[in-house]
Amino acid sequence: MSGLIQVAGVIDGAEAQLLCEEGVDWLGLPLRLPSGDEDLGEAEAAAVVDQLRPPHEGVLITYVTDAAQIASFCAELGVRTVQLHGDVPLDELRALKAMDRRLRVIKSLVVRGDDLDELLKFARESAAWVDMFITDTFDPATGATGATGLTHDWSISAELVRRAPKPLMMAGGLTPDNVAEAIRVARPAAVDAHTGLEDTDGRKDRAKVRSFVMRARHAFAELDRPSHQRQV
Repeated sequence: MSGLIQVAGVIDGAEAQLLCEEGVDWLGLPLRLPSGDEDLGEAEAAAVVDQLRPPHEGVLITYVTDAAQIASFCAELGVRTVQLHGDVPLDELRALKAMDRRLRVIKSLVVRGDDLDELLKFARESAAWVDMFITDTFDPATGATGATGLTHDWSISAELVRRAPKPLMMAGGLTPDNVAEAIRVARPAAVDAHTGLEDTDGRKDRAKVRSFVMRARHAFAELDRPSHQRQV
């Protein structure tokens, strides 16, 4: 899992097709959210997943915290990757992996600004049952812990990349204008965008998606080059 690009908040099959056409790897489907304000229904999400073909993959994004419910929900949707944003106890992460070792688990690390030590502690304690972590940004005005459209201190993501025991996906206010710099600073294994690619009508804008993918791919490629060959 390196150089991956995820776009979250897919709202229907047409948008999923657009994202695939523009080279997005993983398509995030937020469901069973605390607000109940999902972008699409569960049956429609399952239909979107059913239409995807490798290398494209659907990812369930949810705040469900019970292992049995998570495993059952993934099976209903037909996804092999789940991104957990709730406060999932370690025992539930352990139980989830025991139920299905093939399920890829991504766990959120919400950056509040002064919680690097806390995030590292949790990453080390949970790493045995997590395949990848994802950073996102806390919004103190609303209390939201995902899809806030806010950036965070990228040096925190960079430290997590260096010191956490599993790969890191970087999220939080990423757009075509800042994704390349975010990759250069933090050197994550993957990036995720959501609100930063939407038009005023809430749908993903093809030009923004295309630019985001192009700039992210270029930045990831730069990381892979020997230092003497990198552009300055």
